[in-house]
Amino acid sequence: EALGPILEKVWRYCAAQGISGRTVTLKVKYADFQLMTRSRSGVRPVASAEELREASLALLAPVFPTAKGIRLLGVTLSALGEAGGESGGQLALGL
Repeated sequence: EALGPILEKVWRYCAAQGISGRTVTLKVKYADFQLMTRSRSGVRPVASAEELREASLALLAPVFPTAKGIRLLGVTLSALGEAGGESGGQLALGL
């Protein structure tokens, strides 16, 4: 439930700026200050807040159950481009 406000803030910022990203990164800092970072890249940009939520929860799932407390959570989008536009990246071959 702590992830909800973070995701809303990230999505609201991206929507206001007209940008989207293909890579979702989750950072977890534990009570002992150990840091864990996981990311997942898609072929196309994240298209909705729900898609961002699903990707973030999938990255967070392996963390639980945790023996040590979580002190800090962070979510970022990278591999940015214009929302709704073509990324101009590498083309897929239909082989």
